Amino acid sequence: MKILATADIHGSQYRLNIVIKNIEKYSPDLVVICGDITQFGPGELAKNFLNQIPTETLAITGNIDTPDVSKAINDSKAINIEMKKVVKNGFSFIGIDEKDLQDLKNFNEKKLLDQKSILVSHKPPYGIQDKIFLGMHGGSKDLREIIEKFKPCLVLCGHIHEDPGFTKTKETIVVNCSMGKRGEGALVEINKNISVKMID
Repeated sequence: MKILATADIHGSQYRLNIVIKNIEKYSPDLVVICGDITQFGPGELAKNFLNQIPTETLAITGNIDTPDVSKAINDSKAINIEMKKVVKNGFSFIGIDEKDLQDLKNFNEKKLLDQKSILVSHKPPYGIQDKIFLGMHGGSKDLREIIEKFKPCLVLCGHIHEDPGFTKTKETIVVNCSMGKRGEGALVEINKNISVKMID
């Protein structure tokens, strides 16, 4: 399975055109959008953008997306995976938003995550692909706790424009696929192993 993952389009048709160009170039099986589709809305713009993507797409909202963006994802041809499990090629994709990060009980009760899970978050986990100015960390401590507890095989995220790239921990690969400042997202291939290529 080949995944084109990106985040932080921020309402830019220019950035969306880059996503479409990379779909044509790499022919992914799936596109994953890790939030901040818009720049403070509106939802109709998110729907318009998602409907332009010619490949099956999973999406979540980010901190800059307004509440109507979540509904717009539902109304588009993309699949909204916030706090939902969608299985593709034997792997479970689970999206998480800000409020759910603060409630780990959701994961215990719904039993969504395991080692064959791909977690899609807007924010990266604290201390992994989350460096901002002066080496400070801007990631989520709640997400880091979730990863350490449930050990998903892959985390796709964005939000921190300054630190795109990927890090392999013992059990989890974390990919910051933000196109907010530099880069064009990431190409992730899952066969027996997971390989990641950042797109420049």
